[in-house]
Amino acid sequence: MIEHMETIDEFLAHRTADVERAVREAAATEIMPRFRQLAAHEIDQKSGPHDLVTDADRKAEQYLTEVLGKLLPGSVVVGEEAVHANPATYEALQGEAPVWIVDPVDGTRQFVHGDTGFCTLVALARHGVVLASWTYAPARDQLAVAVRGRGALLDGERLLAGPPDLGRDLEVATSHPDYTTDDQKRALLGLRTEGVSPRPCGSAGLEYLAIARGELDAVAFSWEAAWDHAAGLLLVEEAGGTHLTLAGEPFRITGGNTLPFTAARDAATARRVLDLLSGGA
Repeated sequence: MIEHMETIDEFLAHRTADVERAVREAAATEIMPRFRQLAAHEIDQKSGPHDLVTDADRKAEQYLTEVLGKLLPGSVVVGEEAVHANPATYEALQGEAPVWIVDPVDGTRQFVHGDTGFCTLVALARHGVVLASWTYAPARDQLAVAVRGRGALLDGERLLAGPPDLGRDLEVATSHPDYTTDDQKRALLGLRTEGVSPRPCGSAGLEYLAIARGELDAVAFSWEAAWDHAAGLLLVEEAGGTHLTLAGEPFRITGGNTLPFTAARDAATARRVLDLLSGGA
């Protein structure tokens, strides 16, 4: 078991390239050979027709679970598919051990339809704090890495979100209606106002990357699954952005958030989106 944060800092100082290699290899071995090659029996539904899982999801998560656990002895893995099989696995986010949070294919719907808008998300957290993250879009060969306090990079280039341009509508990606309660739907309706251009979100990981790149102004999401948010929220933070829940607090990957929440290019944009969500609630 790792006992000191300094040990994790040392790991992040010297081993991030090993994590990057593992993420790339998982995609090259288990995901990309199945891209646009999936047979019907390799695709299943979980909670409904918009919640899909494929053999690529399962195999890539198995690969990463084995490799990441070996890279950082004493760590545990919380993966989307493992939690689906055994919800108690999610409780590791509350524990003492460092946790790898894994979404093997974020944007499975896009992956199934042959669209390149999917990615693999890996984050390393401890005590509910995300310390580092890797966002890899293999079909686009883009890799974004963030380490807390050390900035965010996309393919080696520094990411700076910056404020939105004055005088144009805010572009905000929002949750799919299938994943919102009636109260959350009412809150999201607050974004349908002059000066804001809401649209349905795609892969959450790629929407966060778009914010970090200054290509999207904000997101407004209504679900808490840590594997969808952990990597991207750190990416946004390290690019100069921020995130807030409907209670005005930063989003917690351990749960218990007041939803919806927003992540945005800067604090002023986050507050504007939050005010609109609060007005619609």
